[in-house]
Amino acid sequence: MTFVEKTNIMNGKEVRRAMTRIAHEILEANKGTDDLVLLGIQRRGVPLAGMIVEAIERVEGEKVPQGAIDITFYRDDLSTIGPAPRINETNVPIDVADKIVILVDDVLYTGRTVRAAIDVIMDWGRPRAIRLAVLVDRGHRELPIRPDFVGKNVPTSQREIIKVRVTEFDGAEEVVVGEVHE
Repeated sequence: MTFVEKTNIMNGKEVRRAMTRIAHEILEANKGTDDLVLLGIQRRGVPLAGMIVEAIERVEGEKVPQGAIDITFYRDDLSTIGPAPRINETNVPIDVADKIVILVDDVLYTGRTVRAAIDVIMDWGRPRAIRLAVLVDRGHRELPIRPDFVGKNVPTSQREIIKVRVTEFDGAEEVVVGEVHE
């Protein structure tokens, strides 16, 4: 199967600008950095969370705790993804009990990844609140989950795929829409 890119919908500057805007929205909603912790969903949510943390530090002069969570063993389709799923690191840097957790992901689609991520967080403690920040919301939800902070809403068909590229994994920052062809 081959991914055929159709359209570039965000370049690197637009990605950075969106993450900076989200950082400002988080600060405004939280009235500062008190009790904030950002957790990126592995893989691309982690560098996006890093962009938000950097933007918050530029504005507030404080570094907000940042971590990463892996949802592999919390997926509702684990039995269908093969005998050797890819496992990434989970790193929750502080006790999340009574904190405001900002969960960060690249693309929100069905909501199943976010549901699994919430389960991971709850296994680490009971936060005061969990908020969701995504770079792209493409619709087609299967669960009653909505983002609190969105970089860009992109209506798509179900056969389209949105790929977020980040420097750490892809050597570039951009968001593209395409389709998979056999």
